[in-house]
Amino acid sequence: MTLMIGLLGSPLVDAQDRLASHPSDRQGHKYLLLDSRVIERTSGAHLVLGQVEKDSRNPLFVEDKYWEVRFDNLYANVYYDEGAQIYRAWYSPFIMDEATSNTSSEERKNKPYKPGKREMGICYAESKDGINWQKPELGILDFAGSTAHNIVMRHVHGAGVWCDVHDPDPACRYKVFAKDGVAVSPDGLHWAPFHACPEIEAQGDTHNNAFWWDEKQRYVGITRLWRDGQRIVGRTESADFFTWTKAEEVMRGTPERQTYAMPVFRYANVWLGLVMMFDTRDDVVDCELAWSPDTVNWSRVLPGTSLIPRGEEGSFDSGCVYAAAYPIIRPGEILLYYGGSDGAHTGWRAGGLGLARLRPDGFAGMTTDDASLAGTILTKPVLCTGSNLYVSADAAEGSIRAEVVDGEGMSIGACRAITGDVTNAQVQWADNRDMSAYKGKCVQLRFELNSATLYAFSFAE
Repeated sequence: MTLMIGLLGSPLVDAQDRLASHPSDRQGHKYLLLDSRVIERTSGAHLVLGQVEKDSRNPLFVEDKYWEVRFDNLYANVYYDEGAQIYRAWYSPFIMDEATSNTSSEERKNKPYKPGKREMGICYAESKDGINWQKPELGILDFAGSTAHNIVMRHVHGAGVWCDVHDPDPACRYKVFAKDGVAVSPDGLHWAPFHACPEIEAQGDTHNNAFWWDEKQRYVGITRLWRDGQRIVGRTESADFFTWTKAEEVMRGTPERQTYAMPVFRYANVWLGLVMMFDTRDDVVDCELAWSPDTVNWSRVLPGTSLIPRGEEGSFDSGCVYAAAYPIIRPGEILLYYGGSDGAHTGWRAGGLGLARLRPDGFAGMTTDDASLAGTILTKPVLCTGSNLYVSADAAEGSIRAEVVDGEGMSIGACRAITGDVTNAQVQWADNRDMSAYKGKCVQLRFELNSATLYAFSFAE
């Protein structure tokens, strides 16, 4: 694979002023190939989703407590606590569901599921290795005359739970963003009274989630609106987490394939969304990928193609897949937890927590159309922010080389080929030439792919 970089002017017209118009950021200056702002044109190459690997031990836990009546969509939120070195999960089963409780397995064969009186709660689990999970008896609140369970909150629907490391108030370290409002906690277990947020004006009957956008000094909440008989992704903002703007539409599908839920997170220089698509004809739910430069304007990546595919018939996740919020980025891998269930969305189904793994930077990448032919990718001008160029790619069956357009001594022939499945591999030229002359200037990149998939490139010292 060959990479070309072209210098656009010397010196560039105020590169810092143009930074905002380029897909660069202050968190590593990494560019993902799924970002359409990066690509000028391609030849013999196309975008593909990354290939996840599901853990062979799935499901990691299931509905095995008397208060876990129906996992339904699970709405899991998984966080790795670096200080305690444990994985922590908050999930939302129906802790009361009369239809499930009052219908035997035999009766369900000939009787459709019709939800009646039911209640959703937030339950807590933890794990030392992310595989083997415990549901501790916390003794926090009463349920059915007992406190020997892992329920931490009742009467709350579709809760997004996360650790807000930016908030200086230790009493607000953990936060919940849910259907009817918000709540805070010092430890993720003992929660302050729920704070209603009617000003959002959203139905919110989905996996709501929120996060802090440091550059904008705002919280952003992702919720659900209903319009034209469809499930719509809505977005709201808050400066203090307790008072929010009216939610506005930011994404919708079609009546036949609706946007059900979308956990959102920051990755490199973009925002990514794990968007659950509800197929109203087949009554199943798939997990797809979406991206945004600003949390407002969203694009689905390869619509109709699943990032976390449903399992084979008879598997625990053959009917519906609901991605957890939020992915966990670990050295050498990305952990994508998810809720899976074995039946149709509106039918009887049993659920469990699953885990899928993805290579670093591997959400989507550009690959060759034909393994026997080279493909090329020309980028739009991007800001060079470091003395060295790095790539994340799968070149196990091929190679990567690079050149700088109009760059003296940085030709394809002078580039040392990069091979293998690599993450942040340095691009090297003869005579130890590097990108120092281009720092602070906008450059163009051209990649030549030879039986390879390119996921990302970056500049660093």
